[in-house]
Amino acid sequence: MALAKVNEEIQVGIADYKVANSPHRLITLGLGSCVGVALYDSAAKVGGLLHIMLPDSTQFNNVTKPAKFADTGIPLMIDHIKRQGGNPHRLTAKLAGGAQMFSGLDEKFVLNIGQRNAAMVREILQKIGIRVLAEELGGNRGRTMIFDTANGQVTIRTIGSPLKVI
Repeated sequence: MALAKVNEEIQVGIADYKVANSPHRLITLGLGSCVGVALYDSAAKVGGLLHIMLPDSTQFNNVTKPAKFADTGIPLMIDHIKRQGGNPHRLTAKLAGGAQMFSGLDEKFVLNIGQRNAAMVREILQKIGIRVLAEELGGNRGRTMIFDTANGQVTIRTIGSPLKVI
């Protein structure tokens, strides 16, 4: 990984994560039913942003992208934060996404993937002992999540709504 420039905005793709130190910002676009997980160590000023698509990797054979799943992506990102100087015991979380993007479909055919993603993320963070400080979950609109490693602030951009800081 190349060294980041001053105040660089680092893109995080779908089913991917990035870790950065202050003063860089991490940004992920297109959080519909996907969930963005920002983890931050305020003392070390290091954090990561994960863009998960699905809750549980155990439902699939031959997982090649562990960041795609909550159960494998969160521990993977925590390990990387630790390698960057973060302390897992000081990490806090902020969450966004988990929308229901397919309204109007017959209820028995809707997978509720956004709700399932959000529930799994919360469950994993609780098991690990990471406190969720804020969340912007649910609804039926996609979001962009911008995570500032200088102060842990997360800004949510939703089409048709004002910017929201969590």
